[in-house]
Order: sequence, then structure tokens, then C-alpha cells
Amino acid sequence: MNFPARFLRPFWFALALALFALAATAFAAKQLYTCGMHPQIIREAPGDCPICGMKLVPIRANSAAAAPAAPAREHKIKFYQSTMTPGEVSPQPGKDSMGMDLVPVYETDSAAPASSNPSAIHIDAGTIQRMNLKTAEVTHGPVRREIRALGTIAYNEQTFRDITTKYEGWIEKLHVATTWIAVKTGDPLFDIYSPELYNAQLNYLVARRSEANAAGPLTRASLERLKLFDVPADFIADLDRTNTASRVFTYRAPADGVVIEKMAVAGQMMKPGERIYRLADLSTVWVLAQIYEHDTPFVHEGQAATVRLTYGAGENLPAKIDLLLPQLEEQTRTVTARLVLANPDLHLRPGMFADVRIPAQLADDAVLVPDVAVLRSGERNTVFVALPGGAFEPREVKLGARSENNFYEVLSGLAAGERVVTSGQFMLDSESQLREAIEKMLGSAAAAP
Repeated sequence: MNFPARFLRPFWFALALALFALAATAFAAKQLYTCGMHPQIIREAPGDCPICGMKLVPIRANSAAAAPAAPAREHKIKFYQSTMTPGEVSPQPGKDSMGMDLVPVYETDSAAPASSNPSAIHIDAGTIQRMNLKTAEVTHGPVRREIRALGTIAYNEQTFRDITTKYEGWIEKLHVATTWIAVKTGDPLFDIYSPELYNAQLNYLVARRSEANAAGPLTRASLERLKLFDVPADFIADLDRTNTASRVFTYRAPADGVVIEKMAVAGQMMKPGERIYRLADLSTVWVLAQIYEHDTPFVHEGQAATVRLTYGAGENLPAKIDLLLPQLEEQTRTVTARLVLANPDLHLRPGMFADVRIPAQLADDAVLVPDVAVLRSGERNTVFVALPGGAFEPREVKLGARSENNFYEVLSGLAAGERVVTSGQFMLDSESQLREAIEKMLGSAAAAP
């Protein structure tokens, strides 16, 4: 299998470092020479590097006897530093990632780095500028999130009204013969012939004629029977005025609405309670918003929301969550939140889509870090903290909820006021991981028998 050279180059470099460490251990008593730029080149005699032409430098044995002698007692060693990479420091003598011996740094040295953290990376000001490293301050504040959900306009089921009769009859004419017709209160819906209703009219007229007093028992009883059939007052007034029973009764709409169901046709016999029409009042509508399962802890009834339609001028309509359904949809893993919207001009039509936005506050005060500062590797989240003197420390953090403006809540690992790298941290991360890998490899080589 052929691998590209760019994948094999790091492997050969790491292998060369391991061989170099083993050779330095095995031949501690023998003077060897290597190239400062290409540590895989090891020679027993001085000379030039066959790759870059640089002079080979001697390899000093990594032993207690070969370690640099300590200076006078008044000069105390703070730590050991790499001569090839000044950012590499160690509290103990040893070798750096290039295989060179670490040299001691004393308390009186003016070139000591600003941070003695072994994991910190030290970079001079010019390199920082060339790498375009930018930092931002870790702040604290409330954790807010705007929950967005897809909504659908639906009928307000509380406005549904079924048109039925309390008597048996035959429909002779339909004034509203199709669905989706808007009707007003008092508009004629259908004409019906009902023997029961016709006989009730005759009984009322006979009782009124037989009793001189309109408040007589027979008149009152027959009038109450007519009212139980839900005939309107103006129909009874016409009956009193004409003194003639009407064979056909015109049923009129009891409320405003749109006919969303029509169950009858002309000539059909209807029984008491059988649905003829269903009306829906569109002066108010529902918005059914689908809330994802992980967002449900932050949504509650009575919470303010904003509904934005996906057509037209995109007007933002204020609303509140009227009900949060207790059932979770298994297929979509969402919970339905029901909002009620006024629809005075009837421009909201059932079936339309809407963008529902629900602002939620998850915490009153928390440590916040910019999202761009976090490097993610599986379940591990790392940031680089900027220290004084051009040092950058990799630090693992534990994140909480996402907040507005691309910030994350920090549960542990950072404090407000620290500065983190927001641009160029990938190069720092590569340097940090390379250093860690080299240290592990050298440690394994030194521990080998």
C-alpha cells in the first residue's frame, strides 16, 4: 500500500527521534555527533550534515556525571530549558524534543521565561504577530438562548361549531353547498322540512287561538316546545304576525366561521344530532411549534415567544405558549408547544409554516467563553490561555449550555478575566500535541532495557 509522503514524513521524524534517544543511552560513554536541524543524522565523527550541510554538533551523554555543574551556592537553578526551543522547560535535567540536552536557567538569568509551566508554549512577539494570534477575555454573565422551532398554523379547536338539528327532517335546499365558504351570523345555511317542527307550530297556533290569554298554560307549553327546537325569536314573531305555520324552516348560521366540513346533500334525511356542517372561527388560530427533546427543559407554559411567517413582509407577531403537550412524538423526538394568535384580518391560514422563536434564560450568572476559542477532540474540549510574557497554556475545560452570541457556559477550567486564544490556536494545538507525543516517545525509549 502506497502512502503519500506528507503522511510518512512525521512517522520517519518520530522514528528518528526514538533512534536518537536509544543511541544516546546505549553509547553514553562514546562521543557522537548529530545535526541540530535533522536529529536523525548521527555520526561517530564530526563533519557536515548530508541533508542541509550544517556542522554536526556533539551529543553529550545524558548522565549525572555529564550534567552541567551547578554554579555557586548563591545561584539556584529554577528549571532546565531547551537551547533549540526556548519554550521547552523542565524541572529536571534531560533532553528536549530535538534530542538536545536541557541547560539550567538560574534565578539571576534575565532571559528566564515568564512562565515555568512545563506545558506552556513560549512564543516571541514577532512570531505571535506572524501567526496572527488573537485573544479574547473570558467574561461572566447570564446564559441565554433563543430556541427556534418550526411552527404550523392550525385551526383553533375551541372555535369549532357543529350544525345539527334537534328534530328529524329532510333537507330541501342547501344555501351553502360547498366547503371553505365563509359565513356570517344569520346567513341561511339550508331549508329543511320537519313534520315535528311543523306540528309544533300548529299546536302553538291552536293553543293561542283557544286561550284568550297568551300566558295560558297551553300557549306557554306549546311555545316552550318551539323554543326547545332552537327556533329563533324572529321566527316565532313571524308566526304570531302571519298566524300561519311554515312548512319549510330556513336554518341560519348561529356564528361567524368557515365551513370546513359538509356532511349533507339536498334531499337527504337528517336525524336529530346528525352533523350537517362544521364551522371554524378563524379570528384566532393556533401555532403548533415542534420543540426538540433537548430543549424542552427550557420551555414552559406562559413563556413569551415570537412568531414570524415565512411569506410576505415577515412580520414578527408576539405570542405566548398556551400549552405544552405532555406527549413526545417518537418519530421526530419533539414536543408540541401550542400558541394562540389573533387573526383579525384572516391572513393567517391553517397549513402555513411559521418560524417560532422562544427566548430562554438558562442561568443568571456564569463564566462564558467564546465558541471559537474551544478546540474539540471527541469529548475533550481544550482552550489556550494567554499568559504574560508570550506564554500560552493548553487547558482542558468542561462546557455547559450554549449561550447567545456564540458563547458557551464554562463549568470548570477557566475563570472570568483570563484571556484565551481565538485565532491561530490550531498551530498552538499542533505544537502542544507534537511536544506531548515526543515526550512520551522519549520517555518510553529511556525506560526500555
